[in-house]
Amino acid sequence: MKPSIYNLTKKALIKWVVAQKEKKFRALQIWEWLYRKRVTDFNEMTNLSNDFVNCLNAHFVINPLKKLIIQESFDGTKKYLFKLLDHQLIETVLMRQKYGLSVCVTTQVGCKMGCSFCASGLLNKKRDLSTGEIVAQVMQIQHSLVNERVSHVVVMGIGEPFDNYENVLNFLHIINDDRGLAIGARHITVSTSGLAAKIYDFATDDLQVNLAISLHAPNNEIRSCLMRINRLIPIEKLMKAIDFYTKTTNRRVSFEYLLLSKVNDQVHHAKRLANLLKNKKKLAYVNLILYNPINEHDQYVRSNKEDVLRFYDLLKKNKINCVIRQKFGRDIDAACGQLRAKQAFSGGKR
Repeated sequence: MKPSIYNLTKKALIKWVVAQKEKKFRALQIWEWLYRKRVTDFNEMTNLSNDFVNCLNAHFVINPLKKLIIQESFDGTKKYLFKLLDHQLIETVLMRQKYGLSVCVTTQVGCKMGCSFCASGLLNKKRDLSTGEIVAQVMQIQHSLVNERVSHVVVMGIGEPFDNYENVLNFLHIINDDRGLAIGARHITVSTSGLAAKIYDFATDDLQVNLAISLHAPNNEIRSCLMRINRLIPIEKLMKAIDFYTKTTNRRVSFEYLLLSKVNDQVHHAKRLANLLKNKKKLAYVNLILYNPINEHDQYVRSNKEDVLRFYDLLKKNKINCVIRQKFGRDIDAACGQLRAKQAFSGGKR
């Protein structure tokens, strides 16, 4: 299978073009065709010679994804199920926020983190996505928009982004490039379940994108039950990496906290969380998330409104910045990985 040209950063594209005995500026022309004019066929690149277009066609494809299913919610959220060239399935989500259009991208086919509440882990990790397969998710959605543009990207879909670090890093450079999609670094957020070694790398890679930590528990006992990664990288080790990140970058870290009824949503849990983050008040922000029920994880129930508000109020009283995050796509397969898992378990073929 030919790779997608979306795999190439601008620097890599320039290197490839020069290796084909073409002038460097041809790479910048291709880049503009891809990300500004957003063509989907090399033959549309009309300022390139026929021989060079044939060369591009011989080496690359542009789009490595095929749309299988699009679900649309009453709130405007769209969930896309894509098929890759090797017939694997991934999900991508478009959310209409007050501040713009946000796309949540997937970074792996399946996930090996094994979080006990998550639909993404219902199917084991098959492989990492290439840079081009991640970029193509944003491009596919951008191509479907009329007089609108993707303004924000969250790397929070299926898979652990830091387990596919190099491809994710290249993806960030491509979508942030000011001569390409020009999505501002502060409009991009990458989430990790807590791969501490990669947090150190991320701190020194000089990117201005936002970092989110999937925390979901105030102590090791609960977190190890919810998230298998905590048995290898406990909270103390994770927090040490986060401290390095904030000192190095002086950037805020968001903590994702999924509220599960009677599991992690009680008053003593809120107090423990506030104590955990008390030395990070200036650079910590907690997103309280309401649980989307999953049939395969029926041991968990969404927290009731009273418990959610009590938890929120206690954090605020302890001067912890927090918000109850708006839920999107509640009337469709809202949980990350849920649509893909449904297709796999039903044997759906399209």
